[in-house]
Amino acid sequence: MKYSSVAHGKIILTGEYAVVFGHPGIAVPAPLAMQATFEENAASRDLTLKWLGISGGEAWEDYARKIILHVEQAKSASFRGTLTIRNQLPLKKGMGSSTALVIALTRCLLGQGKRIEALAIEDAMNPGHSGIDFAVIWEERPLYFRKGQEPQVITLSPHLLRGALLVDTGTPDQTTPELVSWVKERTDDPRVKQALINIGKCTERLRKGEDIRTVFRDHHRSQVALGVVPKPVQILIKEIERLGGAAKVLGAGGRTGGGGTVLALHKNPDLILPVIRKNARGFLPLFHL
Repeated sequence: MKYSSVAHGKIILTGEYAVVFGHPGIAVPAPLAMQATFEENAASRDLTLKWLGISGGEAWEDYARKIILHVEQAKSASFRGTLTIRNQLPLKKGMGSSTALVIALTRCLLGQGKRIEALAIEDAMNPGHSGIDFAVIWEERPLYFRKGQEPQVITLSPHLLRGALLVDTGTPDQTTPELVSWVKERTDDPRVKQALINIGKCTERLRKGEDIRTVFRDHHRSQVALGVVPKPVQILIKEIERLGGAAKVLGAGGRTGGGGTVLALHKNPDLILPVIRKNARGFLPLFHL
């Protein structure tokens, strides 16, 4: 028997970090995805894992095997055969790759409707997560998200992200759990507290239809105030804004190293390509979702 499942990544338009503390966020599914395919072979002695596409090496293969162990515990059975992961998502760069892998593997090995089981595995693999990644990747629809409440499906303009670019600024030196913990330790700081409030307000502004570029500029400044936008990424976004565009880090960002993926917007994307080529590792046109 052969089983297959796909889980798309996510793009958080507004809400990074703020959603952890109860403020609202908006996220949409990304066009990039992970696919898991399991070919069962009862005669095989164990499970062979193959990873194709964007690879994270042994670390990500180990991560996948830990997920599989959780799935086997949920199923009370072991898997024999070949499991192939085909990945289009940047890894550790703010587009939900770790959660997408959890969902793709759970759907493939347990079944499409096993949301409760998938969420339990997500809790085990990504402790302290806000829930926004899991919600939008599972639902595969644009969502308005507030922690502790049922996510709401929302309708966004089909032109909202037309001409948008996914910009690779490099891998952060810190993991998402490390960064979330660091922000949590500083929530008594008035600057941090205000930044989280402002990010939540950006969500409401976008929801009400305010121009996304204006919202992004304020959202970016709040992420800078949190300390999760490395200096080189700040320089890149400043140049994009100088040319009339807007941009923000997707996901956790970083304190040092790269900032992961930046979502850049401009009415004429060709105008910002020179600064992106100069200050980033690469880019991918998003066009539209």
